Amino acid sequence: IWGCISLKRATSETTRDAVELALNEEESGEGRRALEELRSRSMAEDWRGERMKNTADTLRKKERGDGEGGDGEGAAEGQSKMSKALDSIKVGGANGSGAGEGEEPTDANAAQRTAHELDLTSLTFPSGSHTMTNKKCHLPTSSWRAMHPGYEEVHVPASRSPMDPSEILIPVSELPKWTHDAFSGMKSLNRVQSKMADVSLKSSENLLLCAPTGAGKTNVAMLSILNVLGQYRKEGVDDEKDAMEEEEEVGGEEGKKSKHEGHFDLSAFKIIYVAPMKALVQEVVKNFSKRLGPYGVQVRELSGDSSLTRQQISETQMIVTTPEKWDIVTRQGEGRAYTQLVKLVIVDEIHLLHDDRGPVLESIVARVIRQVETTAEPVRLVGLSATLPNYADVATFLRVDPEKGMFFFDHTYRPVPLQMQYLGITERNAFRRFQLQNEICYEKAVGQRKSGNQMLIFTHSRAETGKTAKALRDLAMERDELSLFVREGGATQEILREEMSTVKNADLKEVLSYGFAIHHAGMARPDRELVEDLFADGHIGVLCCTATLAWGVNLPAHAVIIKGTQIYDPSKGRWAELSPLDVLQMLGRAGRPQYDTEGEGIIMTAHSELQYYLSLTNLQLPVESQMIKSLPDHLNAEVVLGTIQTIAEAVDWLSYTFLYVRMLKNPNLYGISDKAAKEDPTLKHRRTDLAHTAACMLERSHLIRYDRRSGALQTTPLGRIASQYYISHTSMALYSRHLRPNMADIDLLRLFSMSGEFTHITVREEEKLELSKLAMRVPIPVKESPSEPSAKINILLQAYISRLKLDGFALVSDMAFIQQSAARIMRAIFEISLRRGWSGLAKLTLAFANMVAYRVWRSQSPLRQFKNVPEIVARKLERKSDIEWARYADLTPSDLGELVGVPKMGRTLHKLVHQFPKLELSAHIQPITRSILRVELGLVPDFEYDVKVHGYVQLFHIIVEDVDGENILHHEMFLLKSTGAEDEHTVVFTVNIMDPLPPSYFIRVISDRWLHSEAVLPVSFNKMILPAKFYPPTELLDLQPLPISVLGEAALIKLYSFAEFNPIQTQTFHHLFKTDKNCLICAPSGSGKSACAEFAIMRMLVNDPQGKCVYVAPKEETSFNTYLDWSKRFGSILRPGQVAQLTGEVAPDLKLIAEAKIIVCTAKQWDGISRRWRQRKSVQSVTLFIVDDMHFLGGDAGPTMEIIISRMRFISAQKQQKGDATQQLRMIGLSASLANAREVGEWMGVSSKGLFNFSPKVRPIPLEIYFHSFDQSNFASRLMAMGKPVYNAVMRHSEGKPSIIFVPSRRQAQLTAIDLMTYYQSIEGETFLGKEAIPEEVAKIAGNLREPALQQVTTSGIGFLHDGMVE
Repeated sequence: IWGCISLKRATSETTRDAVELALNEEESGEGRRALEELRSRSMAEDWRGERMKNTADTLRKKERGDGEGGDGEGAAEGQSKMSKALDSIKVGGANGSGAGEGEEPTDANAAQRTAHELDLTSLTFPSGSHTMTNKKCHLPTSSWRAMHPGYEEVHVPASRSPMDPSEILIPVSELPKWTHDAFSGMKSLNRVQSKMADVSLKSSENLLLCAPTGAGKTNVAMLSILNVLGQYRKEGVDDEKDAMEEEEEVGGEEGKKSKHEGHFDLSAFKIIYVAPMKALVQEVVKNFSKRLGPYGVQVRELSGDSSLTRQQISETQMIVTTPEKWDIVTRQGEGRAYTQLVKLVIVDEIHLLHDDRGPVLESIVARVIRQVETTAEPVRLVGLSATLPNYADVATFLRVDPEKGMFFFDHTYRPVPLQMQYLGITERNAFRRFQLQNEICYEKAVGQRKSGNQMLIFTHSRAETGKTAKALRDLAMERDELSLFVREGGATQEILREEMSTVKNADLKEVLSYGFAIHHAGMARPDRELVEDLFADGHIGVLCCTATLAWGVNLPAHAVIIKGTQIYDPSKGRWAELSPLDVLQMLGRAGRPQYDTEGEGIIMTAHSELQYYLSLTNLQLPVESQMIKSLPDHLNAEVVLGTIQTIAEAVDWLSYTFLYVRMLKNPNLYGISDKAAKEDPTLKHRRTDLAHTAACMLERSHLIRYDRRSGALQTTPLGRIASQYYISHTSMALYSRHLRPNMADIDLLRLFSMSGEFTHITVREEEKLELSKLAMRVPIPVKESPSEPSAKINILLQAYISRLKLDGFALVSDMAFIQQSAARIMRAIFEISLRRGWSGLAKLTLAFANMVAYRVWRSQSPLRQFKNVPEIVARKLERKSDIEWARYADLTPSDLGELVGVPKMGRTLHKLVHQFPKLELSAHIQPITRSILRVELGLVPDFEYDVKVHGYVQLFHIIVEDVDGENILHHEMFLLKSTGAEDEHTVVFTVNIMDPLPPSYFIRVISDRWLHSEAVLPVSFNKMILPAKFYPPTELLDLQPLPISVLGEAALIKLYSFAEFNPIQTQTFHHLFKTDKNCLICAPSGSGKSACAEFAIMRMLVNDPQGKCVYVAPKEETSFNTYLDWSKRFGSILRPGQVAQLTGEVAPDLKLIAEAKIIVCTAKQWDGISRRWRQRKSVQSVTLFIVDDMHFLGGDAGPTMEIIISRMRFISAQKQQKGDATQQLRMIGLSASLANAREVGEWMGVSSKGLFNFSPKVRPIPLEIYFHSFDQSNFASRLMAMGKPVYNAVMRHSEGKPSIIFVPSRRQAQLTAIDLMTYYQSIEGETFLGKEAIPEEVAKIAGNLREPALQQVTTSGIGFLHDGMVE
């Protein structure tokens, strides 16, 4: 230690040498070792510097080398590019110039600056949606405060603004005639809607509307929806006709439904409405379905547990969804096929950006805006929000034009002005605090009842509603003020007593007759509806309820009390503050628009939170971005989608987020120093650091591959799974580290309980007892003690599957939270085990995913998966465990009835047993090579398909396992559609054959959604004969290339324009030109095989004056091109008509053959001519038979080729037998490289010397092949997912050089061309035209083209070509 410190402190060389000497001579030898270690360390750093310098030098040399050959400009340009790149890595130039340390890097260097990793956790807001960035809160002047024992009270009076006389409310009748149906029952729009009517209905500007709850934002959304409808209103539908129809309309509802039928092109657009809560989604669906019904518009919900089939989505014009669900749909390439039709996205409650769920909104909006920019197809964004101070930032984020599309209405626009009271409770003692809250509630309630008003009291748990109602009733009894709530002997009292008899809920029964009531989602529906009706009719004075009432049901009251602002949040595992969304929504219920001049809102909260709620409701709480918290996960989703493929693109993507808008506005809050913000006005460094950090975190979790040098980001299978199943990168890293192929259920559940999703769940003191009791009752043993959080998660999941009853309120919500993620996580682990080929774990996790979905254990009766099986019957079936499940199908209805002891159930059970998905399997195997096995699997559905039970599609996994059942050798999905439920289906796939050959494989077909539905088929190999090993390819010898003069004849030499033959032609020349033996040449395309055929023709022309050559190609195009080439070249040395192409007509063809020396035709044509060869002398006189493209023997044209080659061999053999040896038939085959060329050669009669089978690698120009695979199962969405990668491949591999792209269909050719054009223009802002091209000339040529799409893309340097085009 002394040595190290002294060396570090040494200022001069002499002291340094002295210390080194002392270390060297130290006796124990430790000193010398320390010194060597130090030297190697410092060397490494110097070496890095050296290496940087060397790289710089080599790059410079290379520049100069390239520059000499090229023109001066190119070199200079390269030089400047180069020096920028060098400056960026701080390497001085040869003359010592270069960016010094102190200099500020210029913008070009900024991009190349090395990125730093940041500590994201320190940058996130610890309090999430509760973040408060304003220091002070200014209240209106007429507010006042008062201190009471135990609490402080702040009053803020209601604010009103009289209407400006110039303001005009637009009557509905002034809107276009066809829109009136959407506003039936309304006379005119309100103030907010009138101001916005023009922009929202008549333009397609992006909008942001900030207005208080109840200001009629829904109708603004409606106007923007009508704007889209108006764009797709068919031409020629005139308004007069509408007016006439309106007068004739007497047919009631039916007439109304079809009123606008056929007036709109409903298949051309989709509208997405994003609402934050499920309850809200359902309300929007109900409201809009009714109002858009007359236009034939279908509105459907897409949220947590409801998903739509592709069919349903294509029939729906408006999808109402939650942010998370829409994120998942657009994340997966599957969804892209229909997201392209989206023309309008409405984001309701966009102040949700401030919440923990905000990042999801940021990512959706950023995705929409980037999609608009890359595809150039406009999508309108409409944001609706509560009033917030920094609405301008939200507008910037939504790309709203502040002049045209930004509207802000403050509290004065509330339909009923709201007087607010804030009570900050200072009481510390929990029991006294509870009493105090109830007393305050009571005081306020009495005050409201005295003036004859109703009030809502919002509490934050279901049990709390009952407790509060009872406490209020008790206080009223104590103080003898019950008559305030229900008048003695009045009608109300009678009604309440009458209704009490129907009530099921015990708490409600106790308090209802006193004029109090409770309402929460846990009550039976009749009870809830009764309470809603009684409250609406004014019979109930005080209603205690939970937040669901605020979201789902529109029941306004004069006054609203929010009793306490703490709510239990299972994702955090503790009591947390209510989200601002909920608070605003609850206050929105205060004040009844028809009756009240003002409403009252009362918030009770802890004194420390007073300022937060004052800021929130008085427009002083800025909305911040919570993106940093989940940045890596959202980045991963974009990488998987393919929209981000380099760090530069990630940096660009960050500039579309709300985070970026807020970082520019308030850099300090997001951890950026003033100096950094000043030096880097666009925050490019900061974004680079953020993107780099997120990429590093993802790379550590194995979700992406990150190449730091080029900045390329590439997704991995784990990354795809994480994005698809919405799983955090930390959890994925945990699974990939701890998963083992042979895990049992105990280990799997332990791993599950360690997931990152549940990190916040804790075990409370009061739960330990209940958890230990549950631990005794759950089936799978839990190793840890019940006080461990992981044990709690494990126990709760098992309790959920076992359907055990829980007591603790917090436990119930924890269980619900765990259960929501369980099926998703199990599915993800299932996908991981499939990717890793672990059969046992895959089957286990799939079973667990279904156990969670059905709440059935594997040991229970499979029939429990049907909805209508009584518990008693299922129990009885489980007791009869001696009868295997497979045997149930053979039992008759009476047997089954007897088995459970309920004869009546026999028929139902029999029906269910036969509805249980079951497949019969059969397989046909065929080894293609020694290592590949072709399997043809036959699947016959052996159950009664019922769409009500099974849906339209049943999904099955086909898994091929090795003999131990441990490894998955092949996996694919099989879809059984309801339409094909009766037929036999065949699936063909190939599997690798292991070496040494195992005795058998197992094919398993497992249902994706049903436990116990699997079929196994063993495939035995003991009779299978593997094909022989392939012979190695012919080696390409290193020969001196032959000059063309070897042909000897001057006329023949003239046929070639080049000087010497290539290696393949050189090696085959002797055999073709100097002998008459049969020959087969297999070489990659483009290696000059046609010249080899020409050698044989020349030999025939020189040696055999009577010779005839037939050239056969399987495809017409090939034979036509060969004919054009040969008639030009051989035509110059032969008489006219001696090079002929057959027409396919027999008589003229026979004439052509008789006269010609070289005949070119297709396999089909030659088959037609040579069938009657015995009568046709001209066919017999053929002496040279050349077959091109012989690799097509395995394709469609194969049978025809096989017949004609066999026939020609037969003719040749017949001639030899007759002793007609003068006309020996010679056969030449040309083909691409083949694996089994030897077998083909032997069949054609080629000796081993005449067989040339070159390896595919010996192309004259070497070829690199890259594979890029996609796992979208749907064809359309797979092609869409390929769009950006195709563009990237063109840019990476052949920028500035020509590229050819092959696509599956004509339509796709056009689409791909348009995609490439839009990508290039949006990303690079340029076109694909070459450097020498003159755009004006290209445009002129394009103008003469007939295809409109082709005209458009040609000017950008892209063309497309397919059969359907005009010649």
